[in-house]
Amino acid sequence: MEHLLGLLDLEQIEVNLFRGHSSDDSWQRVFGGQVIGQALVAATRTIDDDESVCHSLHAYFLRPGDPAIPIVYEVDRARDGKSFKSRRVTAIQHGKQIFNLAASFQRVEEGKAHQVPMPDVPPPESLTPDSERRAKIAEKLPEELRAMFTRKRPVETRFVSPIDYFDPDPAEPKSDVWFKASETLPDNLGTHQCVLAYMSDLTLLDTCMRPHGYTFTHPKAQVASLDHAMWFHRPVKADEWLLYSQNSPASSGGRGLNFGHVFTREGTLICSMVQEGLIRLRN
Repeated sequence: MEHLLGLLDLEQIEVNLFRGHSSDDSWQRVFGGQVIGQALVAATRTIDDDESVCHSLHAYFLRPGDPAIPIVYEVDRARDGKSFKSRRVTAIQHGKQIFNLAASFQRVEEGKAHQVPMPDVPPPESLTPDSERRAKIAEKLPEELRAMFTRKRPVETRFVSPIDYFDPDPAEPKSDVWFKASETLPDNLGTHQCVLAYMSDLTLLDTCMRPHGYTFTHPKAQVASLDHAMWFHRPVKADEWLLYSQNSPASSGGRGLNFGHVFTREGTLICSMVQEGLIRLRN
């Protein structure tokens, strides 16, 4: 977690201009959740009003990120209104855009509230940590990939209905996962939002592959996030157990659409996500 917070602590190199680095153990391309989190950090750093918090973001992944070089984040202060502030963030590598994000911030206010109910699932304490499942099946991987598959992660995950990573049976296009930051985070709402943004990209795309009986480990699978959207309904504590309830209504054309809702243990809906991703099987 200390390493993740370091990744999210961007260097400001000029007004509206920030620089971020990637993990040393990144594989082939930068993890999408890292770019979302870093871009949200860059946008948040340009909000001078402490009473305004991010309520939504919409992002597109344009090119794979290169983990070997820094990512430059350029923020456009699109609008500063009395209630809402808008920011656009462009992530650049090798002189080209690899990602862009639009984020909206709102002054905290009261309003009418309703929500969908949380699914009835077992508590996280009754479920096997995903790190234990990965350790048991790591021998199926080539040695050069084994360390990455079993490395220590900043997020703890526990699947309600886990599937076999390497030989999954077709299943319903839905998945419930408990997750939380592996260590206590600073008591700052912006930090918790950015960590949740990182966490939100971990398992969402897997949902639309479930009915087709393969995962990202398939030798012919070309899997990547294409876009990502989040709506923060209420304040979040990313270092407490949260239920990530995911479902996929459709897939076609080599793409899959996924929805996610994040609930507290008490059943309060705090965030909703939508992501479309590439799930192509190459010839």
